[in-house]
Amino acid sequence: MTSLRDDRGVSALHRIADRIGIHNLSLLVALVALLVIFGALRGDVFFSTRNLLNIGMGVAILGVLAISQTGVIVSGGLDISVGSIVGLTTVVTAMAIQATGLSGAGIVAALVVGGLAGLANGVLITYGRINAVIVTLGTMAIFRGIAFILSNGQSISIFQDSFRFIGTGRLLGLPIPIWILVAVAVGFYVFMHKSIVGRNYYAIGGNPIVARLSGLNIPRYRVGIYIVSGVMAGVAGVLLAARTGSGQPISGSDGLELEAITAAFLGGCAMQGGRGTVVGALLGVAIIGVLNNGMILTAVPTFYQMLAKGTLLILAVFLAEYRLNKA
Repeated sequence: MTSLRDDRGVSALHRIADRIGIHNLSLLVALVALLVIFGALRGDVFFSTRNLLNIGMGVAILGVLAISQTGVIVSGGLDISVGSIVGLTTVVTAMAIQATGLSGAGIVAALVVGGLAGLANGVLITYGRINAVIVTLGTMAIFRGIAFILSNGQSISIFQDSFRFIGTGRLLGLPIPIWILVAVAVGFYVFMHKSIVGRNYYAIGGNPIVARLSGLNIPRYRVGIYIVSGVMAGVAGVLLAARTGSGQPISGSDGLELEAITAAFLGGCAMQGGRGTVVGALLGVAIIGVLNNGMILTAVPTFYQMLAKGTLLILAVFLAEYRLNKA
């Protein structure tokens, strides 16, 4: 009788593990471990409502970028320029609002410019037949340069209260950026896991030769995912501009690309493409957000924080390759 109960218990655990996914389960364990560690070190502050909301606000922008980066990596690509696109779109947003006095004009300008930046990346990679890493490294510098030229290297203030509400307001007790992250996550989950187009991206990243022989227009798909990545960087730019109340050519967006890529690989993406999930990316984002917040609360020096982030990226890629080779 006891053995039967034990077998049922083990079977139930296996079913739960299969549903969540072994990799996601390991991310949850890592996240809980970080919560326990930082809670033990600074529990009085770390688990306060204010600090938990700060973590949520901190990961909202990163989460939008990590989710879209997951789509790019799944298709077999990589976008290192997203941080610069965020900086550029904050500047464009501020300029458009100053010129028109309309919040909507700033939002539209950010999405359009982000989409055009993504289009440039996609065309150069797909039709120029240049490696994605080389292209997006180059455009990272180009977009950052354009942002500095447009702003003369200065921040551009935004005084529109209706726009700033996007970054500082609340809905049902939660900050607006968190709701936007939830909306983006749900939309991408449906797109990547439930739609034919999303499944085609997995096919292209997993085996582009078979995908081409199946009749998929791979160039169009690849350009499309970079446009989506650019638009999502525009969304992140709007959130950053609304939160800081300014257009910043670099401040606030510097290093976002590193963290977004780290979160995507932590979430289960493979360098070769064909693997990765929205849920995994969100868990990766949560781990980075808790780690960043915890290191600040425990007064870890900035240079050591940079060391930890770089190490985390290498570890994430190593684990992704290890899982791929073991499969």
